[in-house]
Amino acid sequence: MSMFDPPHPGETLRDDVLPALGLTVGAAASALGIDRTTLSKVLNGRSGISPMMALRIEQWLGVDRGGSAERWLSQQLAYDLWQARLTAKHGKMLNSIRTAG
Repeated sequence: MSMFDPPHPGETLRDDVLPALGLTVGAAASALGIDRTTLSKVLNGRSGISPMMALRIEQWLGVDRGGSAERWLSQQLAYDLWQARLTAKHGKMLNSIRTAG
C-alpha cells in the first residue's frame, strides 16, 4: 500500500527532528559533517536523501532513535515514486508502453 502524497523526507528532518533536538540548520549540518547549504537543500525538498546522506543520518541519530538509513531511503523512494507517478499521469508519458505478455 502506498502513501497518498508522501512528504519529502527533508520535511521530516526540518519539522520534527531538528526541533526535537533543539538544533539549528547550521548545528545539524555541522553534526552531520556537511555544509549548511547542502542540508538546507534537503530540508527544503530541493535535494533528496542520497544513500550517503542516509548513512550520515543513521550515524548521527542512531538506529534506535529513528535514524536507520533504510528508513530515510524508504521515505525518499516513496516521495520520488509519487512525484514520478504525478509527472507520468499529467504528461501521459507512459501511454506508449505496451504490457508484456
